[in-house]
Amino acid sequence: MTSSEETPLEPADRPAGDHGHHGHGDQKLWKLSIAAIGVVFGDIGTSPLYAFKETFDGHHKLTLDTAHIMGVISLMFWSMMVVVTLKYVTIIMRADNKGEGGSLALLALVSGKTKSQRWSRGIILLGVFATALFYGDSMITPAVSVLGAVEGLAVAAPGFGGLIVPIAVVILVFLFSIQRNGTSRVGAFFGPIMLVYFSVIAVLGVISIVKTPQVLAALSPHHAIEFFLISPLPAFFALGSVVLAVTGAEALYADMGHFGRPPIRVSWLWFVLPALMCNYMGQGALLMRDGVLALESPFYLLAPDSFRLPLVLIATAAAIIASQAVISGAFSVTQQAIQLGFIPRLRIDHTSASTAGQIYIPLVNWLLMGMVILLVLTFQNTSNLTSAYGIAVTGAMLIDTCLLGVALFKLWHWKKRYAIPLLVLFFIVDGAYFTANLTKIPDGGWFPLMVGFIIFAMLTTWAKGRKLMLDRMREAAMPIKVFIQSAANSATRVPGTAVFMTSTPEGVPHALLHNLKHNKVLHERVILLTVKISDAPFVSDDNRAKVEDLGQGFHRMVIRYGFMQDADVPAALKRVHSCGAEFKMMDTSFFLARQTLLPAERPGMMLWREKLFAWMLRNAESAMEFFRLPTNRVVELGSQVEI
Repeated sequence: MTSSEETPLEPADRPAGDHGHHGHGDQKLWKLSIAAIGVVFGDIGTSPLYAFKETFDGHHKLTLDTAHIMGVISLMFWSMMVVVTLKYVTIIMRADNKGEGGSLALLALVSGKTKSQRWSRGIILLGVFATALFYGDSMITPAVSVLGAVEGLAVAAPGFGGLIVPIAVVILVFLFSIQRNGTSRVGAFFGPIMLVYFSVIAVLGVISIVKTPQVLAALSPHHAIEFFLISPLPAFFALGSVVLAVTGAEALYADMGHFGRPPIRVSWLWFVLPALMCNYMGQGALLMRDGVLALESPFYLLAPDSFRLPLVLIATAAAIIASQAVISGAFSVTQQAIQLGFIPRLRIDHTSASTAGQIYIPLVNWLLMGMVILLVLTFQNTSNLTSAYGIAVTGAMLIDTCLLGVALFKLWHWKKRYAIPLLVLFFIVDGAYFTANLTKIPDGGWFPLMVGFIIFAMLTTWAKGRKLMLDRMREAAMPIKVFIQSAANSATRVPGTAVFMTSTPEGVPHALLHNLKHNKVLHERVILLTVKISDAPFVSDDNRAKVEDLGQGFHRMVIRYGFMQDADVPAALKRVHSCGAEFKMMDTSFFLARQTLLPAERPGMMLWREKLFAWMLRNAESAMEFFRLPTNRVVELGSQVEI
């Protein structure tokens, strides 16, 4: 019963600086910065567990000498500066959709400004594909993070080496099984734990740097350039592993709505970036000193023997937090996709009475758990998993750059002399990383691409099928004025209010026609209700409902929500005072139509897509639960639609 808004609501639906339900304006910056460290930086923070090792000991091994070590550290540092600091933290985070970030929020923001352009459909498809790739990423991140942390047992306690995979599976099963309880209580501990983790890896890195201080010279970009001059092809292949150091950069943007820009910028520039670089340089210094001996696990071998087991526990806690953030992100992205019309309605449980953003989607949770465990059992170790990891991340980053290009010219109207050099830099860097990761397709890179294409097919099929269904329903709909004139006086009127949910705010709902045909009565007050989802993340209560009096006790009502909000129809109706008496749920009946698809003579989609859409429609969450309608006040009537 939802439909996407044609244009975003132009008036500011919330006061400037307000980020919707989060309301952090009165909290101190440092508190938010610590909280951001716990939620936002888990993914990029656990990269030191495997990124440096994979660059030298992965599928494309590098010669272990000073020139290559310095070149890799230099590449990692400047990748973080260009991709994370400049692209995401400095520029893309300015593209907030009423405070919210992420590929879908950016897509909604950009598509609203490009609807008249011929290439707008291509932009939308790119944004949807970035979302599809995110699901591939959200399957690999928990697997590689937890497995990377637990692999430290082979270094700290060699006797447990054979139990790494079973222990990782147990941790992952536990992690997914507690999702239904929500993260509101656990969330308070996330910041301090990650604070300890980053502090520990920074200190271990500094201790190693002190022993080999010449590694500090790797911060100069000439070492990265020299790396490509000395070994062009190995350097290109190395990019596929170096990019692991910036995985999670998109999380900074996606989680912006939870914390706002300033705390994320402060956390990154003053704490996370220095801690990561200290650790990477420390690992490089260790490899310079010990060579191949340290390559088994340069992250864990930074620690003295007595501290390795505690480091495994700290790293495992950090990996669980990183995984938790990605799983929560998958729930959030799914909710946005449902509201924007790319995914059918799914059951969404709220795990916190005070924080609207904390949700749990059972179907997504269990599907993710199944795929993550399958990945761990199939790939067995981080070396194999990292081959599958980079391609989803680099693909999403490349698409973000495309969307950023539209934002620079269409949204912010930057001058070409400023925008073009920046975009050229970003496209070169992202393109190089993406191309390098394409070489990993035979070794596991096929997995996120396969997941991405399957989910992309489902998202686009649902959006297309839904549009076709709405078009067919509009074509067959009787004009409301004709219906009122013919039926209002001839049908028996009964006390109470009838709310007929309809996807289209034109014509007569099928449920109303069926109800009159079978029951031969009309209620005293008839509401034709459409729920619309705006391109903006939030719509204020003042702009929630629009009512049109059609006469004879009939009213047309449109209720608007942002794509980050939940559609609570009874709550919205209680605030409406412009169509007669106040709404009382015990006197109100809700009529829903459940569509059955029929084969059409003029098919709008290929047969396999029609069957896929029909299956998705049958398995969609009931509108009754999705709109929070009282179960004992709902009447469901069937209707048939051709697409």
